[in-house]
Amino acid sequence: MSFSSDSINVKFGTVLVLRNQGLTGDVAVDPASHTVDCSQMIHSSSVLSLQGILMFKAVEGGFLLKLPFTTIFEYLQILQLVAKSMKSLGSLGMFYLAAAVSDFYVPWESMAEHKIQSASGPMDMRLTQVPKMLSVLRNEWSPMAFCISFKLETDSNILLKKADMALRKYKMNVVVANELLTRMEEVTVITSNERITVRKDKNPAYDDVEKPLIDLLVERHSAYIKESDTGVTSEST
Repeated sequence: MSFSSDSINVKFGTVLVLRNQGLTGDVAVDPASHTVDCSQMIHSSSVLSLQGILMFKAVEGGFLLKLPFTTIFEYLQILQLVAKSMKSLGSLGMFYLAAAVSDFYVPWESMAEHKIQSASGPMDMRLTQVPKMLSVLRNEWSPMAFCISFKLETDSNILLKKADMALRKYKMNVVVANELLTRMEEVTVITSNERITVRKDKNPAYDDVEKPLIDLLVERHSAYIKESDTGVTSEST
């Protein structure tokens, strides 16, 4: 199948297989951790079973649904399925895209069909850049959702500039800029009209920046929902 948006037009062989077969199977419900683990999911002939899992196991129980994946092909197909399913939620939906699954991959058509023989000598591998799917998510799959992406760099001198570029290029609501060495202690939340530094909570019960970051994002998402309902943005008030 093809994913296309502007300059993106990439074909993945296994994505078509996953879409036709679907992802279904037994799930483990853990009330203590409020999760539904689909690690035992298997391929089946109908995608309706996955929709049933989402509705009856996760939604009705108020659980976090865990969807495992191994390859970039599986991840992109699951992302598309989830995003399209959430499209009807409008501004109530949120995508928290905390990390790139992979920056590079081996295209399906470039993979060896059989075992590579060691007698062939040294091997060179050419990797292709994974397509940027944030534009497709924002423009086609779930255009009204509240979208949060992350930008990680090792060079603090370019971090905020690249985060700003990502915010505009992919039309994100929020980009969380974090530096590799200090990401557990401090991050910068970037929106279209503000930059907010978020630091680790001094409470010893929390050992990283996650709780204050989540609190801020929940606050911003709630404001986004109200703005979407009234048609008035925070920038115009």
